[in-house]
Amino acid sequence: MDKHTKKTPSLFRYPVLVAFGLFFIGLFVLDMATPDRAYSELENTTLTQRPRLTAVSADGLNNYFTSYTRYVKDQVFGRDQWISLQSAAETTLFQKTQSGGILLGREHMMFARHYSILKNEEKGMAKNLAAVQSLAQRYPGRVNLMLVPSASVVYPENVPAGAPQIDEKGILEGVAAQGEAYGRFIDVLPALTEHKGEYLYYRTDHHWTTLGAYYAYQQFCETLGLTPFDRDAHTAETCEDFYGTHYSKTRTWNAEPDTITWYDLQNSLTVWNVTGPGQPTEGTTTGLYDLDKLKVGDYFTITVLRQTIFYQIDRIDIVEPEETGLLALDKEKDYCTLLTCTPYGINTKRLLVRGVRCEVTERAEPIRTGEKTYRGWYAAIGLNLFVAGVILCWKRKKKRRG
Repeated sequence: MDKHTKKTPSLFRYPVLVAFGLFFIGLFVLDMATPDRAYSELENTTLTQRPRLTAVSADGLNNYFTSYTRYVKDQVFGRDQWISLQSAAETTLFQKTQSGGILLGREHMMFARHYSILKNEEKGMAKNLAAVQSLAQRYPGRVNLMLVPSASVVYPENVPAGAPQIDEKGILEGVAAQGEAYGRFIDVLPALTEHKGEYLYYRTDHHWTTLGAYYAYQQFCETLGLTPFDRDAHTAETCEDFYGTHYSKTRTWNAEPDTITWYDLQNSLTVWNVTGPGQPTEGTTTGLYDLDKLKVGDYFTITVLRQTIFYQIDRIDIVEPEETGLLALDKEKDYCTLLTCTPYGINTKRLLVRGVRCEVTERAEPIRTGEKTYRGWYAAIGLNLFVAGVILCWKRKKKRRG
């Protein structure tokens, strides 16, 4: 072949570039072919839907592209798998001990990270203690105060070494040292510490378990001279594979799921309404549901086979148990009715919350903790590969000319 004959450059001479290019092209095709999701069970958050251009103006275009960027991040193909892969790399290769504001401790336990008390939290704590103190002074001998310690106080050995945490135990001891200033203080830390070898706190959540609450309840009854119920005499109900709020922030690949245990107890509960001056309203019994927080027009969702269906509440009713007319099928509309007993602990009536199926096009953006920008990474890597390919081709062409 004549040395002056031009050779057609072959892309296969750059296998790495070709492989990355095919990867991003394939990812783009899968993104386009995969239906959007409305909710991520792994992250416990709603996902941004495809935005609409509402106005052809500077602000309108800016809002559109900002929303579209969030949409691209949320709807990337294999988002859950990419999150799990990143988590595995961070905790295994880089030995990270915190993620999303959560400390990753021993025995698969997760702890909230509290390096210090913020000024507003300090003011709020002082305000709350002053309110309790005022109540104790108004009703001497009738106020009981129990402060529940966090899991990090009961299991300090499982907190990552060197992690700076506030002295929560010192705060509890400071309140207890005030004597009767805050009423009768019920110290549950010794009881929890005595049973720390048992399942007292969820590994993936910030709450204590039913067993941990039971030991605190026992201490409460002992302090007040009451007889606690015998849990061994009742059948425990369980729910497996629970992942709590800590997990939704960290999404660690090796998290151990929790088990929720509860007892279906027959009991009656009297709830007293308290007026502004702090005087209970005699003879008033109500439920623990705050129906004012649940209003007509609110939304709720049901996820079936990875498809999330939205319903908008159109009516709320409290009926007698035998009144079933509101549960009748409607051939014209898709209704979903949530049903529960009310008042709490008495269960003499039924609370019905009905919603009609709808398509949600506008709703508040969810709060994201440690948001991952995977599609942003893809775009950046793809652009860098493109530029690198152009530079390589240019240099090769220049070399031939030389």
